[in-house]
Amino acid sequence: MMRKSITLLPVIAAYFFVLLFFYASISKVLDFENFQVQLAQSPLLSAYAGFISYAVIITELVICLLLCFPEARLIGLYGSLSLMSAFTIYIYLILNYSDFVPCSCGGILEELGWTEHLIFNVFCILVSLIGIYVLSNLNSVSKFRTSVSALGASLLSAGVVLSLFLLSEDIIKKENNFTRRYLNHPIVEDKQYNLKFNSYYFAGSSNGKIFLGNHTAPKILSVLDVITGVITAFKVEPDEVGYTFRALKFRVKPPYFYLYDGSVPIIYRGKLGETDAKTISYRDGYFDEMVVMDSSLFAIRTQSSTNKKHILGTINVSKGVLPRLFISDQLLEKQQDGIFDSDGQLVSDDRNPDNCYYVYSYRNQILSIDKGLNLLRRQNTIDTNSKAKIKVMQLSDGKRKMSAPPVIVNKKTVVHQNLLFNESGVIGRYEQKKQWRNSSIIDIYNVQEPSYVGSFYVPHNGKNKMSHMLVSDKYLFVLSGTMLIRYHFTKNMIQKFKNGGSRKTVYKE
Repeated sequence: MMRKSITLLPVIAAYFFVLLFFYASISKVLDFENFQVQLAQSPLLSAYAGFISYAVIITELVICLLLCFPEARLIGLYGSLSLMSAFTIYIYLILNYSDFVPCSCGGILEELGWTEHLIFNVFCILVSLIGIYVLSNLNSVSKFRTSVSALGASLLSAGVVLSLFLLSEDIIKKENNFTRRYLNHPIVEDKQYNLKFNSYYFAGSSNGKIFLGNHTAPKILSVLDVITGVITAFKVEPDEVGYTFRALKFRVKPPYFYLYDGSVPIIYRGKLGETDAKTISYRDGYFDEMVVMDSSLFAIRTQSSTNKKHILGTINVSKGVLPRLFISDQLLEKQQDGIFDSDGQLVSDDRNPDNCYYVYSYRNQILSIDKGLNLLRRQNTIDTNSKAKIKVMQLSDGKRKMSAPPVIVNKKTVVHQNLLFNESGVIGRYEQKKQWRNSSIIDIYNVQEPSYVGSFYVPHNGKNKMSHMLVSDKYLFVLSGTMLIRYHFTKNMIQKFKNGGSRKTVYKE
């Protein structure tokens, strides 16, 4: 009875993969255009997307066919092992060595994230190995020969993916024609706080307190006392509810906190220390980026109702001001499509509320803008990417998608006392790729008198990269995984705050 049950294992494994691969291949065929775009987004496969899109589908269907015939089932199981091994090493490389994580695959696994995909693939490898060993044993194949064959199939497929990885010009960054000036020990780690969850983001800071929002609990505002390490949290109760929010976020600018979701669109305001929040803006304008200029003025990024291109604007909720929404379509410059090429971050400096800044994601430019949406200056970052290196494809349904992995120039940005701290995505001359894999590189710019101040490394927290950063007069705060890490600025760096940064190296148009 036991032996009969064991003999069924290869059959069960075979039909498991038949269902998996047949469904996966048919899903790709039915949505082939989107499948090719997703492959083209991959940092490893972009240059080979055309060939691989057909090869993957054909391979999956051939394996299905082999698994359906008992005489060829063992070859089919080896094929399943090889394919799943290739998928697994591919996902591992994407998660650990890629700055750009492309869209997940479609079909039944579309809702899974990349980590969940990795776990599922490991499970599939185990299923294939069980099927191979049982079927080989039934065919009187030695365990040694089976082990060598299974290992060889796995290493061969993994080797193909690793070769693509080493040949990829996108994931192994080229040395660029600029040299950073690294500051002499600007930060020293002095404290860590365990937040227990990795879903926090910085909402603001004031008087030794750090305010944290939480993506998974969007109405909870947490307050960390950096001296005692005590974290308190309270739930905000908006006066108007019932909306379907996509992503509620907090911003804190004492004495108020703000809760907003530009997709509804709505802005609430409440006093720090209280739980009530009142609606101060509703249906004034949709937006996907917002910064607080003062208690009644907000700078936003939105999309043009006519051509869907990114534009900047302000919402003024002061009493008697009409219209509340003011738009400027002249600030963000189109290079290709006006959407992806003009993507970026809108940030502000609490110490200088008269100005805000727009940092392009895919080109080396910072815009300084005043309250009236007047352009004060354009300032270049030190890299040479003046044109967005992106490829955009319009699908048959009208949607636009990236058709190649973009070169991300500027990742995360904060401004404090006229110094802009920018996490760069571009490696410079003489910089080691190993250092880049283990650290985030922060470039500092003076945005008042345009100049490059210098750069420094922020090491990863184990395998966790920096997800958010916040700057105060004395400290750099970094969120990495579940930890909030505090770095103390050294005297040299604090002096730069007082002086407004260095004036030696200027990069501007």
